[in-house]
Formats: sequence, structure tokens, C-alpha cells
Amino acid sequence: MSTTIRFTLVILSVLLASSSLGGVTAKLLEQNLMERNIFERWLVENHKNYNGLGEKDQRFQIFMDNVRFVQEHNSVPNQRYELGLTRFADLTNEEFRAMYLRKKMERTRVSAKAERYLHKVGDKLPDEVDWRAKGAVVPVKDQGSCVVGRFRRLELLSVEGINQIKTGKLVSLSEQELVDCDTSYNEGCNGGLMDYAFQFIIDNGGIDTEEDYPYAATDVNMCNSDKKNTRVVTIDGFEDVPENDEKSLKKALAHQPISVAIEAGGREFQLYQSGVFTGTCGTALDHGVVAVGYGTSQEGQDYWIIRNSWGSNWGESGYVKLQRNIKDSSGKCGVAMMASYPTKSSSINPPKPPPPSPVVCDKSYTCPAKSTCCCLYEYKGKCYSWGCCPYESATCCEDGSSCCPQAYPVCDLEAGTCRMKADSPLSVKALTRGPATATTKATNVLVSSS
Repeated sequence: MSTTIRFTLVILSVLLASSSLGGVTAKLLEQNLMERNIFERWLVENHKNYNGLGEKDQRFQIFMDNVRFVQEHNSVPNQRYELGLTRFADLTNEEFRAMYLRKKMERTRVSAKAERYLHKVGDKLPDEVDWRAKGAVVPVKDQGSCVVGRFRRLELLSVEGINQIKTGKLVSLSEQELVDCDTSYNEGCNGGLMDYAFQFIIDNGGIDTEEDYPYAATDVNMCNSDKKNTRVVTIDGFEDVPENDEKSLKKALAHQPISVAIEAGGREFQLYQSGVFTGTCGTALDHGVVAVGYGTSQEGQDYWIIRNSWGSNWGESGYVKLQRNIKDSSGKCGVAMMASYPTKSSSINPPKPPPPSPVVCDKSYTCPAKSTCCCLYEYKGKCYSWGCCPYESATCCEDGSSCCPQAYPVCDLEAGTCRMKADSPLSVKALTRGPATATTKATNVLVSSS
């Protein structure tokens, strides 16, 4: 939440408190104007816009209800954490849970039980650990509208962490590869997704980088087999931290980032802004996150450092400090119930394969490897301008600007989609061609205008 909005909220609190005094009408008008101003500023900061008739007014009412909830919480003295107008401030709690959380997560198969990090009497552990400061955590990203992508990014964080610890190199891995190619679990499932991601990487012999297999904010599940076979980072296996044991979780975190699951569906969690979260939550695990450290606040409150997947406009730049060392053995929000981590013994990853050769369109133009050349302008059987479809063996649509992947080869130009068959209800959004690369001094004159 920006300083401007935070300051405006303070003024609004004063107006709310004084509206019963003289000049009620003027104050109410001033209050309404300020409420609208707060909302408009929040919309700009969070890049929100609404298309439905009356939706903006509906979202404003929900937003103001959340404003009042935030103010009521923050007005209580000696709170250990603050709420704020996070990116979810225009959602009801029911909408938030439906859009951003899973059903109850349960360990649906047994991974390798291990005592590697079982806490023992006499263990000496650091008072605080932060793997961000050690260079083992990539920056917080926002995966846009693809819910699956947000989950997959978190599942890779602990792999990136152990790889950095073993090799000294922090490599951002491809969540899009998991979205497209790991079909063992998907958005509609319940439970142990971290372990399934680890198993996919093991079975595949490794995983590609984000740079080579970039994030596309889509889950149409068209696996790029060539990218899938580019195995840049490997792991040996995965193990579980002893369940319901915060001391063992602490020991594990002293050695590497750990994938954990929590219950994150409460309204206070939805609007969490900063501080050590001591609010209400249970153990109905519905969200996968990554623990990247632990510490103790100046007030003496122990906490876990939890990396979330909701972008930097939530919490402390995308993180939450979650209360640590509570009486319940499952940990705050169930954090100690289902923790797991990848294992890696070698400090050497497979050598990076040489880049594949580009696709030759003609003697003057090429497209990137594993793409398709699409003619943009043809005259008397000769193509004078080329574009590139980002998939191999794609269909080039007749509009001169779009194309369809091999699995959905029928162009529906009116809808802007690609279908499996002309009469099939199954479709994906059509792809946009990129420009071809000129290999001579010839100019691809029509690419920019297509």
C-alpha cells in the first residue's frame, strides 16, 4: 500500500469519526469524495479495470467494506501485524478463496521419509536465517492471471535454492514447463503438488530455464518437447520434513529453502500488509508457499519468512512473516504439517546444449529454431515477406498475422482462436506471428505493417 493511500486512510478515519458532528452533509460529501479518490488511486497502483456494466460500483462497495475492516483491525493498540489495501482489496473473501486458493491439500502419496533434518537434543542452529540474503531466492514475480503458473513458480523455488547452494549459481527455472508438461496434477486438484513437481523434474532428468522456456501466462498444456528435453538443472530426489515439528522445520531451513503448505483463506491473510502474522487461521491446508528463513522481531516474536506467489503488491513485497513457536504442533496456519524439499548431491548440472539452428524460410529470411515460417505476402507463387509462428509445424492463418499450433490446426479468424477440428468446441487463443530475420540486406518491408 502506497504512502499516499496510507495517509489518505488516516484522514478518512478522522472523517468517519467526526461525521456525527456539525456540518454532517458537507462532511459526508467530503468523505464520499475521499473514498472515491482512494479507490481510483488503488485502481491505478494495481492496474485494475472493469468491463462489466455496474461492476466498478460493485467493486467500490466491496473495496470500502475492506477499507473499514482494515481500519478496524489497525486501530486496535499493540497489534503485531498490519492490514492494508492489498491487490485483493476489491474482492470478497469468498471470491478471494475461490480464485487464489486450492481445495484442501493432502499428501496423496508417500515421498521418501527421512531423518536428515530431524531435530535432536543438542542441535545448534543459527538464531536467524534468510536465504534471500544468501542469494538463493529469485525476485518476486507476478504470474498474472494464470493461477497454475503461480503455484508452479513456488514449487520451483526450493529447487532453485538447493541448486544455488550446491553450484553457487542462481538459475530461474521454467514454471511454464511444469504448467505445460507436468500433467500429473493441475489446477483442479487437491493436494501434494510440491512433491509432484519434484517427481516430474526427476523423471524428466532435469528442467529448463525460464529464459529458454519463458512464462506465457497460459495453461493450454501444449508441451514443447524440445524445451522439455533441455535439462539445465537436476535434482536427485525429495524428502519430507518430520511432520508437526517446528524444531525440525527450523533445522531444515537452516540448510535450504523448504516447500510448505498453509491455510491462507482468512480475510486477515487476504489483506495482510506487514509485521508478524498472528491472526486467525486453521490447518485446512489450501496454499503452497516456500519458507526461506526465520528470525525474531524486535518485540521478541519468533517468525518464519514465507515467500508467496501473489506479486509484490501483497504483504511485505510478496512475503509474510508467519508466527513461529506456537503451542500447536502443526505450526501457525499448519506450516509444519506438510513440508518437503528437493535433494541434490552434485555441484554439476548437465552441460547446456548448443542452441538449435534457425529455420530457413528462403535464402533471405530465417525464423527461430522450432518455429514455422509463414508467408505474409505472396505474388505469382513467390513469397516476398515472412513472419514466424512460435510453434513447430504450425498452421499459418489467412489473415497474415496469426497462426495455430499443431494440436489445434484449424484457424477460426472470426473468434481469434484455433480449433482441433472445424466443428470441435475445444479451442485455444490464436498465436501472433513475429518478424522473420533478414539474412541479407533485403528488408522485410511488410512485417511491421502486418
